[in-house]
Amino acid sequence: MIALTVSPQVVPGCRDDFLEAIAENAERSFTDEPGCRYFDVVCDLDDDHHFVFHEVYDDEAAVEAHRAAPHFKVWREAAAKYVVPGSQVNTLSRRLFHHS
Repeated sequence: MIALTVSPQVVPGCRDDFLEAIAENAERSFTDEPGCRYFDVVCDLDDDHHFVFHEVYDDEAAVEAHRAAPHFKVWREAAAKYVVPGSQVNTLSRRLFHHS
């Protein structure tokens, strides 16, 4: 499994629009990409403009399929309107252990 973690800061006043856009992106990831297994979005308790979303994919090919998906282009364009420039950090990592 490959995990994609994205940590952006959202422009003040854009939180609800951002959440709507990320919810659409997540829904399309699940319906359009067979390799998408998990999508979670959380925000900082002290500042609801700092977000982390965590996606889990089968493998690196599934992550690349996600990045190539038409809905991801829509998401990138939307994110550009909502995310503070330079604040987003993306991390790609291999999932080694999961317990629930």
